[in-house]
Amino acid sequence: MAEADLYFEYKGIYFTHFYHTPESLKYLEELSFRPDDIFIATYPKSGTTWSQEIVSQIMSGGDSSTAETLPYQDRTPWIEATQLADLHFEDRPSPRIFTTHLPYNMMPPSFYKVKPKAIYVMRNPKDVMISAFHYFGKRPIYADPGTLTEFLHKFLDGSKMPYGSWFDHVKSWLNAEDKEQFLYLNYEDMVQNLENSVARTAQFLDKSLDTEVIEKIAEKCLFKNMRNKVPDDSTNPIKSDDERLSELFRKGIVGDWKNHLSVEEAKYFDAVCKEKMRDVKCKWD
Repeated sequence: MAEADLYFEYKGIYFTHFYHTPESLKYLEELSFRPDDIFIATYPKSGTTWSQEIVSQIMSGGDSSTAETLPYQDRTPWIEATQLADLHFEDRPSPRIFTTHLPYNMMPPSFYKVKPKAIYVMRNPKDVMISAFHYFGKRPIYADPGTLTEFLHKFLDGSKMPYGSWFDHVKSWLNAEDKEQFLYLNYEDMVQNLENSVARTAQFLDKSLDTEVIEKIAEKCLFKNMRNKVPDDSTNPIKSDDERLSELFRKGIVGDWKNHLSVEEAKYFDAVCKEKMRDVKCKWD
């Protein structure tokens, strides 16, 4: 299908018809948030599902009963998705957990007013691009990515990527005001030392957990263990459990881009990244 049939533009950003409608995005702008709400914000393919599980486990004190009975989209729903209005989230007790792929400057007015805590997870953009290339290629709700070289240029341009440019997205969150409201995590740090990332997140969320519980959560949320859990996602047009797992948890390794990009492509990517991110301090590997 053509991009025009799969995507629509809202405030200059591409969204998929499958997960969003102009009405759901307008509904989002009218939401009222609470100061103790928790947000997980990411650019797509940056460890979103992983982060959802980690935060859910932390807030439950390591109790997996809720995590094992409620699917991700019900426990930590996307605020911009069509399903949010059906979940009656306004009736849920605090603290509520939300997820978003929106850039910071597209968050609802209430978010800036009440200043809930937000966790922003970043990942090496080359690995994000490779993950998105494989993901889009296997899911019919996205436009055909074409060749890897074609997709690389599309990703670097960003104007026709769902949720917009990776560069604009990351900069919008890194440049947000009221820094005490945010915790910034790197995907690469999470892979290297998950216990430390769990401990940092728990501290940020004012959740007092002893060392044993932190270790337990980190073990449950190791990538190899996450792959063994099939999320109950009725909105995912994947036929089998194996296919569903391969889409949400493909490899999860750091530096997979080295297995796909030529030396010339990697140099070109780095040059564009350096130029676009010249005014922002960030690290990846």
